[in-house]
Amino acid sequence: MDGERMNHDRNHDRVQIFEASTLYGAATLAAALDAGLFGPHAGTRRILLVSNNASVPESAVQLSEMYGYERIASRFDEVISWNAVIHPHHPSEWAPEEDESPIWQRLFRHAWGLGDAPVELAVESIQVNPAQALVTIFAESVIHVYADGLMSYGPTREKLAGPLGSRVQRVLHLDLVPGLRPLLLTETGAEPELVPDDAFTAVLKEIAVEAADDPRLTALADEPPTAVLLGQYLAALRILSAQEEEELHVTMLRGAIAAGHRSIVFKPHPTAPASYSRALDEVAAAEGVRLRVLDGPLLAETLYESCRPSLVVGCFSTAMLTARAYFGVAIARTGTRLVLDRLTPYQNSNRMPLTIVDHLVPDVAVPGAKGGDAAELPALVRTVGFCMQPKMHPGMRAEAAAWLRANIGPDTEYYFRRRRLTSLRLPGGDPLSTAQRLKGNATVRRVVRAARRRLRA
Repeated sequence: MDGERMNHDRNHDRVQIFEASTLYGAATLAAALDAGLFGPHAGTRRILLVSNNASVPESAVQLSEMYGYERIASRFDEVISWNAVIHPHHPSEWAPEEDESPIWQRLFRHAWGLGDAPVELAVESIQVNPAQALVTIFAESVIHVYADGLMSYGPTREKLAGPLGSRVQRVLHLDLVPGLRPLLLTETGAEPELVPDDAFTAVLKEIAVEAADDPRLTALADEPPTAVLLGQYLAALRILSAQEEEELHVTMLRGAIAAGHRSIVFKPHPTAPASYSRALDEVAAAEGVRLRVLDGPLLAETLYESCRPSLVVGCFSTAMLTARAYFGVAIARTGTRLVLDRLTPYQNSNRMPLTIVDHLVPDVAVPGAKGGDAAELPALVRTVGFCMQPKMHPGMRAEAAAWLRANIGPDTEYYFRRRRLTSLRLPGGDPLSTAQRLKGNATVRRVVRAARRRLRA
């Protein structure tokens, strides 16, 4: 088992293991630590467990190569590479069987010099690996879940087993949409807790200072971009075709140009395939604007801090909301309704970020468009959340039905699937057939069960 050398002789009252796969997530953890949300450091050994979850980790940018990593890592006593620990397995695939967890825990305690100290876990995406592997191995540990994106406002992907759910203490999250309360893990009784804005922005400033001399950023100094376009990886996820995603980027560019921007930067998503067509360059050349592609180990937020753009355009990237929440930058969207239409199954976790962005953020292709009323968003989010996971939140049914009864129509129907509303017997669905009504009738179900018992007797 590989990892950075540790001081196994250190005395400690407890151990905190922080799992992170992105610099944005690690920055969220650093801000939480700075704000004292994990208690005092004295008597506590803090381990940063880094994981590269890319399909081919060896070909992707490593967390340790990102600007700001060293500053963030300095807040921890040790750093361990999870990829190295479980090599040759992939972090998204490997997890021990539950009945083997005591053996694995003894192995990790010995290898990492944890002794008998109690362990606390801070993990992202608790229902998938590597977080799932960690909570299985350290089966008695309390769990803190931290959320670094818009998915935290949606419901939990799948119901956690009883013992696991009871171990989750809280959900730490950034205040990306002020006033909006996350649904994630609320069914377990875990309470959302905000990571303070000033703590997070201070960490972002640290990262920007470290990246200040990067040649990709200094090359922008002669004509700083006033607009930033954020790419995603929807084709790689097979939500859109490569051509459709290219058209999405072109729409972003045309919208920024129509808004008067002449110096524009395209920031690809860090995990997107490293290939781009000439379509953006051709549009920029035809319109006489300057377009540059900013790739490399840089957060979008570092670009905002360094260049202070006045517009950020994307589809449903979390970096759009950080631009507005922490830098006061105007934002615009495109493609949200196309992606909403393509997204399957209905309970896909991306549905909530899409819903939030589509409601709040103006369409870049519509001159003078304005975003929706933020005061109306919580009720919409809870209604979509119920429709995504009705069995997890049965107490929200009456509220969702009332909202749909009052609001379902041309301006809101793209947030819902008619078939979904029909199956849940909610306003906006199709009228039930006679067979469906009978199937849902409790008396009819009792008669059918009684008849089946008589036939089996």
